Amino acid sequence: MGIKTVAVHSEADSKAMHVRLADESVCIGPSQSKKSYLNPAAILSAASITNADAIHPGVGFLSESAKFARIVEEHGITFIGPAYEHMKTMGNKIKAKEKMRELGLPVVPGSDEPIKSEDNAIKISKEIGYPVLIKASMGGGGKGLKIARNENELKKALPAARSEAEASFDNDEVYIEKFLSKPRHIEIQILADKQNNVIHLAERDCSIQRQRQKILEEAPSPALNENTRKQICESVVEVIKKLGYFSAGTVEFLYQNGAFYFMEMNTRLQVEHSVSEMISGIDIVRAQIRVANNDALGIEQKEVKISGHAIECRINAEDPVSFKPSPGLVTEFHSPGGLDVRVDSALYTGYDVPPFYDSLIAKLIVKGRNRNACIMRLKRALEELVIDGIRVNTPLHQKIVNNPSFINGAYDIHWLEDYLNK
Repeated sequence: MGIKTVAVHSEADSKAMHVRLADESVCIGPSQSKKSYLNPAAILSAASITNADAIHPGVGFLSESAKFARIVEEHGITFIGPAYEHMKTMGNKIKAKEKMRELGLPVVPGSDEPIKSEDNAIKISKEIGYPVLIKASMGGGGKGLKIARNENELKKALPAARSEAEASFDNDEVYIEKFLSKPRHIEIQILADKQNNVIHLAERDCSIQRQRQKILEEAPSPALNENTRKQICESVVEVIKKLGYFSAGTVEFLYQNGAFYFMEMNTRLQVEHSVSEMISGIDIVRAQIRVANNDALGIEQKEVKISGHAIECRINAEDPVSFKPSPGLVTEFHSPGGLDVRVDSALYTGYDVPPFYDSLIAKLIVKGRNRNACIMRLKRALEELVIDGIRVNTPLHQKIVNNPSFINGAYDIHWLEDYLNK
């Protein structure tokens, strides 16, 4: 787009690829994220000294902080994302459910407000029936989330969930919802501009998870037919229009027995946005930047052509069996290539993966003319991928894509953990 970029980085990321590729770079603090990537003052200072017009918040850290978005705008800098009011509403899972229910989306049965006491939790759990999920109101990534299958488990899980929520989000507020036995995790990717033009890029199936963390995503979902897909996607578009929301966003559902239940909305770029880009041909980050610049999307829904099938594997620096993190020096890195093979990564031979952040180090995204062709191409790409010097979870992905249940599309959000525990 011809826009000059400034990379902000901690001391630990001084040799990261994005720092090497950007036009300018600014160190915003030491390795600890609280003193760098979670420090709004440092980020704003970097924007000020480089005369930056806008800040893209990425996919983690402050990307869903309504407070940060507001501070950025108050300093006369454009925040490349939605309005902070929408971020604030959707950032609170209880308020988000209440709002989406009001706008016509079905939600998972559960508490309509934060849990006030143990007695309150027991009462609600009896009403909706066990098993139940205790979830952090401000949560995500499986933090502050516990399952209770009876009253005794509930009594133990409630304080544990509160403690984890407080540690992870500085807020111990939790709520309760019904635990679904075999749901799929289906999410709808939307793009909207400030003129209230809204489009969807179909759905992603993110049901291959471990400890509530996504491992592999694909689009479209093998669980949906065209009628079901059309119905849920059009419903989401109408809701987004009513909200007046703009920028990229993802509306997430649990899908079981032909029914959708709204779970949450992510008001940021998702890690797995790449699979939607592959099947739609639309650059989501480019769209975010255009919208932030008050430009129209420039494309109508009828012009969005969904073609083929895409699968993304999250490559993590971790032992593929024990899942113990494996930071360290990458002695050799070879990226697979070929038609419709994409690798999003900051890795290079000689890079030292730091131990301070998330273990995700690369995304391997592959597209095929149909799901079978995509799986075949993915198997080849996984064989080609070389990351030496550290342990990575590539062998786990190879097991998944060769498993008959995955090949047949017969899986749910509990499938991977059940498979690993056999």
